[in-house]
Amino acid sequence: GSMEEDNWLWHMYDTVKGSDWLGDQDAIHYMTREAPKAVIELENFGVPFSRTKEGKIYQRAFGGQSLKFGKGGQAHRCAAVADRTGHSMLHTLYGQSLRYDCNYFIEYFALDLIMEGSKCKGCVAINMEEGTLHRFLAKHTIVATGGYGRAYFSCTSAHSCTGDGNAMISRAGLQLQDMEFVQFHPTGIYGAGCLMTEGCRGEGGFLINSKGERFMERYAPVAKDLASRDVVSRSMTIEIREGRGVGPEKDHIHLQLHHLPAEQIAARLPGISETAMIFTGRDVTKEPVPIIPTVHYSMGGIPTNYKTEVLLHKGGKDTTVEGLYAIGEASCSSVHGANRLGANSLLDIVVFGRAAANTIAEKAKPGDSAGELSSTDGEAAVCNLDKVRYCNGKTPTAA
Repeated sequence: GSMEEDNWLWHMYDTVKGSDWLGDQDAIHYMTREAPKAVIELENFGVPFSRTKEGKIYQRAFGGQSLKFGKGGQAHRCAAVADRTGHSMLHTLYGQSLRYDCNYFIEYFALDLIMEGSKCKGCVAINMEEGTLHRFLAKHTIVATGGYGRAYFSCTSAHSCTGDGNAMISRAGLQLQDMEFVQFHPTGIYGAGCLMTEGCRGEGGFLINSKGERFMERYAPVAKDLASRDVVSRSMTIEIREGRGVGPEKDHIHLQLHHLPAEQIAARLPGISETAMIFTGRDVTKEPVPIIPTVHYSMGGIPTNYKTEVLLHKGGKDTTVEGLYAIGEASCSSVHGANRLGANSLLDIVVFGRAAANTIAEKAKPGDSAGELSSTDGEAAVCNLDKVRYCNGKTPTAA
């Protein structure tokens, strides 16, 4: 670590504990062991990590992260780019992908997988600009469609996180896992659902109730405001239900940042200041921000092993689905169990994204035939789409 001595085994312990002891320890072992290499690789790709005065990568405290198996105090483990880490990674990796000979099918929306028994042969997609249908033949298909947060009224997820990838898997007769495990982030903006990053509390922000109390000291005396997200969300809900919420309806909590130096907020949390002003009209350097627990992350999804191969459970045994892989929030290697630790999502997508590539590289050879599609492959997807296109119910699908 840049900020203090750290060890991937301590990270593994925190992730297992944070998962409410329901995480797959093989997957967690793999992810945490690969984590330092992933950060170095991202830096080499050009991710503009924030720096310490000594020029090292700046690492931020996040909830549930500790040193020495929980006995060494708070860990500063999250390598950060101000408060725009994911945004910076996205653009850097997209820029890197342009170096390679890839075809991009922009505005194509995947509808269904093409299956032959328990083997995946590709997918059917619709071009949203033209309305044309296309079949994609592939020997290896990776599902990376995000989570299902938009199934909830208030969430922080992108508008594309509608669970369509999970639905494709279900329609193909395959299984889903742990769909009940949905994380509520403690600090969504009240009334809007937009995220106030955990980095706010990592930089020294804290939660207060209507009495001005830092109530997390009662629920998590050691970690306090940097307890794991499920603990903080439950604690906030208890405060509200017991009448100590803020606002006219006493139905939310305040996140206080204005005790921090304005220059620290400007350097480390520039995007948060802008978000708070847009959605609440408040200046974080002068007054607290109204927040409430909001749906943030889907721990459940498509069951996979740590090699990202999709699993099918039959007769008490797990078998892999030939040609099909899943990564990111769409997948469920159970690396997060029942609750994800802050910053482990970006780590998850980088580590298991590479794992998928490595797994396919071991199986695929240049010039391998992808097989052929029959004239009827994909018909079920078209029939399913036609049910929506030609239905005459009273509820408009565009509403």
